[in-house]
Amino acid sequence: MPSRLSILRRPIMTTVLAILAHTCIGCMPEALLIVPVSRRKALAETTFNTDWPWTPKIAIIDVNGVLTTGRGLPIIGSGENQVSFLTEKLDRARSDRNVKAVVLRINSPGGSVTASELMHREIRHFRNATGKPVVAVMMDVAASGGYYIASACDEIVAHPSTVTGSIGVIMQLFDVTGTMRMIGVTPNTIKSGDQKGGGSPFEELSPRQRDVFQSAIDDFYAQFVAAVDEGRPELTEERVRALADGRIYTASQALEVGLIDEIGSLRETIAKLRKNIDAGYVRLVTYHRTYASKPNIYAVAPTTPTNGNGGAIHVQLPDWLHQPQARFMYLWAP
Repeated sequence: MPSRLSILRRPIMTTVLAILAHTCIGCMPEALLIVPVSRRKALAETTFNTDWPWTPKIAIIDVNGVLTTGRGLPIIGSGENQVSFLTEKLDRARSDRNVKAVVLRINSPGGSVTASELMHREIRHFRNATGKPVVAVMMDVAASGGYYIASACDEIVAHPSTVTGSIGVIMQLFDVTGTMRMIGVTPNTIKSGDQKGGGSPFEELSPRQRDVFQSAIDDFYAQFVAAVDEGRPELTEERVRALADGRIYTASQALEVGLIDEIGSLRETIAKLRKNIDAGYVRLVTYHRTYASKPNIYAVAPTTPTNGNGGAIHVQLPDWLHQPQARFMYLWAP
């Protein structure tokens, strides 16, 4: 015979289990889809339309979010190294002789100087190695580093509502020395020279340190101007510098000053590309990951640390914002 205590526990446990089940079920999706995936680590290809399988291909390659040389972390799981992912997709399009053109669909406010420069370089390398046309199609935002990589393409198309421009370099520093004095905290830094701690939030920026950072900013700005000048041959360097004061441009403004070639849609861009490659019909393809891999030299960059959370759900600030060190950015960050 069960004891009275065990009999009393049953409704309590039943109630607790019911609450847990209701909570979990409410948070879970309505269905669980189990899909077999290939164990091959190469990119998979998906065709969007149903044209004949022997027709030429146009590859649509996406560049999204803040550009970094490491792997960012979305809310669930780990993200891709964007430089590596773009390079891998371009390599796939280069090795496929049926791919006759590439549409680079950009939706990015920019990112780190190095990531932007590397992606720009990989696009230029693809064009030089294959001769296949690459057209940038700007979505919501293609600003700063987003525009930097667009300038490597043969042609730039913006949607009517696109925000672009923001050509320039930014470095955001924080100074908490005043607050620390208010609460009675004194930082002690031992360093080899007066420039070593430049940019630290725990010491005031000296005029000499500011001059050093400004010199670096000027160098990176000149690199940005040179990239735009090369990609937009109808603009002189002086004209590019006049446009590159950090301001953003709407699509119509960018077209008027010569930063883009036309205003249109993705569908219109594909139709124009199809005529340019002399194809009556084309297959639209995109590439995506089926399995974790490190396919090229850019993929070995470290992942943003997770503090031991593993695959747990986590929410965090963007990589460019939460890291304490000073960073040079081609970024529109109002």
